[in-house]
Amino acid sequence: MSKKFVGAHTSASGGVQNAVQNAVDIGAKAFALFTKNQKRWDAKPLDAKTLDLWFKALEDSKIQPKHILPHDSYLINLGNPDEQKLIKSRMAFIDELERCEILGLDRLNFHPGSHLEKLSAAQKRDEVFLKEVEDKCLDVIAESINIALDKTQNVKAVIENTAGQGTNLGYTFEHLAYIIDKVEDKTRVGVCIDTCHMFVAGYDIRTRETYDKTWADFDAIVGRDKLMGMHINDSKPPLGSKKDRHHSLGEGEIGLDAFKFIMNDERMDDIPLVLETINSEIWKQEIELLYSFED
Repeated sequence: MSKKFVGAHTSASGGVQNAVQNAVDIGAKAFALFTKNQKRWDAKPLDAKTLDLWFKALEDSKIQPKHILPHDSYLINLGNPDEQKLIKSRMAFIDELERCEILGLDRLNFHPGSHLEKLSAAQKRDEVFLKEVEDKCLDVIAESINIALDKTQNVKAVIENTAGQGTNLGYTFEHLAYIIDKVEDKTRVGVCIDTCHMFVAGYDIRTRETYDKTWADFDAIVGRDKLMGMHINDSKPPLGSKKDRHHSLGEGEIGLDAFKFIMNDERMDDIPLVLETINSEIWKQEIELLYSFED
């Protein structure tokens, strides 16, 4: 019996319960969703009728809460240098954690944040200066997580690695480890690794040798026990480009071998492995393809 739980980020349009059915329809054993409109700050509270439909759909699906990876709003920036915008982001993040708890979910996936500094080309090349800018923002992100975890219960904050596009942080294993080191309750923090983001940030996973090297580095720097989910995507841009553009499996720069390695890697047992590839019409086939890679 497979120890892998593969699915996709399904639509919750019309109610969160629809994300469950949409996952079932494509043969998913895991899924991701937005628990509210990801492009709006405000959201209606989850009402009793919606919750009844959600829990019924979840029970019928046989998908376990630990294999569901909700994603927070794209508007949230837990490292925002503007105080009022930072407060707004922190309040929204707390609300997202609370919504997950109401839904009986144990983890929330989020992008760590962006420093938003307008740096010159020379400043970007100055490694010491750039590290100071990034560390300052990483400190704010960690503080934001601590505040949110202190005001909520049970739900784990799962930091997603980024592509390193623009001023987004979290594109190195060192960034992820830095944040985790400053989170006070380490039982409630983990990591989601996006394969496209990993690749365009400069981590090669295309060959057995480079895959093993990259994941050995992850184990040493972040820690194997912190991996709580993955986004399974091929990449349109090349290695190290820092451009975040997903592609269908096998059609991008990563190729299929990396996904074969993942499906036979015990690190990825019993966590949600979520497709965010660009063509939802073939998610069912991509899920079947991934399972076919298992030895």
